[in-house]
Amino acid sequence: MTPELGPEIATEFWPVLVGLISLVAQVSAVGHAILTKQDAKAASAWVGVIVLVPIVGWVVYLLFGINRIQRRAEVLRAGGHETGDLALPPAGVSALTTRSPEATRQLTQMSTMGRQISPVAYVEGNQVDIFDNGDQAFPAMCKAIEQAQHSIALSTYIFNNDRAGKQFIDALFEAHQRGVEVRVLIDGVGSHYSFPSAYSLLVKLGIPSARFLHSFMPWRMPYLNLRNHHKILVIDGKIGFTGSMNISEGNLLHPTNNHPIRDHHFKVEGPVLRHLMGTFAHEWHFTTDEVLTGPLWFPQLETSGNLMIRGVPAGPDMERNPIRWTLLAALSTARNKVQIVSPYFLPDTTLRDALSLCAMRGVEINIILPHKNNLPYMQWAMTPQMPDLIKSGCRIWYSNGPFDHTKLMTVDGMWSFIGSANWDTRSLRLNFEFNLECYGEALAHDINQRIDDRLASATPVSLDQLKRRSTLERLRDASVALFAPYL
Repeated sequence: MTPELGPEIATEFWPVLVGLISLVAQVSAVGHAILTKQDAKAASAWVGVIVLVPIVGWVVYLLFGINRIQRRAEVLRAGGHETGDLALPPAGVSALTTRSPEATRQLTQMSTMGRQISPVAYVEGNQVDIFDNGDQAFPAMCKAIEQAQHSIALSTYIFNNDRAGKQFIDALFEAHQRGVEVRVLIDGVGSHYSFPSAYSLLVKLGIPSARFLHSFMPWRMPYLNLRNHHKILVIDGKIGFTGSMNISEGNLLHPTNNHPIRDHHFKVEGPVLRHLMGTFAHEWHFTTDEVLTGPLWFPQLETSGNLMIRGVPAGPDMERNPIRWTLLAALSTARNKVQIVSPYFLPDTTLRDALSLCAMRGVEINIILPHKNNLPYMQWAMTPQMPDLIKSGCRIWYSNGPFDHTKLMTVDGMWSFIGSANWDTRSLRLNFEFNLECYGEALAHDINQRIDDRLASATPVSLDQLKRRSTLERLRDASVALFAPYL
């Protein structure tokens, strides 16, 4: 018979077992950090924590060091697009003409990088019209819904059950009643910005609707990230609307609105509509398993203008975020002037360095932020990064008037970037976003006019102003800025 282990032997055995388990976990954590952290500083920091803090170090890394957001997104989105209608041939800029050979070379360089960043093709023959605020955009969108003959695809982050939302619900219900195929996709978190939710009313009316990654279950709380932040409306596959505007009464700048929101939205026509519809179809299939295909959703499209455009969808399921890389590419090729409008401006170190280097080359850079943010902690977090940007030559401005939710960027009066993405980690790492990359002087001119209107009444941010903040204010701002990757 094998003698039983005495208490003395057991007492000696357990520390050895725990030590072996800890050693294996420690070595595994170090290996994971070295292999997966692209930033050498981040990898070194985590290796130091794991090695120098026994047991606790690898536990902390297990909890906070592994990028579960990207992994969860990759698992959820495995398989890619499910419909052949989304495949588009490669395209270049050979037919694009500009005012000068230098400008043509610059755009060619940008488009060459663009094709490496994202496989989505550039397509010519498009038209974009700008709408100011919901006062212009909402009537145009509802009119397009009312005139729809075959199909309506609507994706939005927020769809409030308020005065503005009910106009859309009425138009969608009337279209559904007359036999138009309607599909409405609302983000699972954004659907709860009003009570009762517009989603419940849409379902009650029999309008085919779905919520993106919606759950109240505690173990599904990671879905507080992975938000669908798209704003896409496509009518009959031929007329589209996109930009940064949610469906909310706050976008109507009438005198009785206590919390008005300034914003812009865009009407899009031309072959690039396939990019808008393709992005919607991808998200709809992911959410509902229904494949939207055929001429009902993807009709033949004729040219409608002289803009070269492509859609740039991005999300945490992609190894490289195409929107973030497009921003870097645009800054690297800028020669004269860059204009940026964003409500949430928390660029990572690489983007801040790119802005600084661009300004150091002599490029005029204007960054317009809201004077009063709707999220005070965002205002606090944005402030500590300003001194370095200003010292590098960037000019930062606070726009006056209502809270400005607009997301705009232009480069050298020829290139424009419009859509749903902010300059922050949530948009450039955690959310699913959709932007349009546009080549054309007329559109850039129209956007710059609106930016210049803001600058005419904006307040410049100075180093002296930032230095005059009290110690408590600077401590508050710096403390909140530590959480920038999570805001």
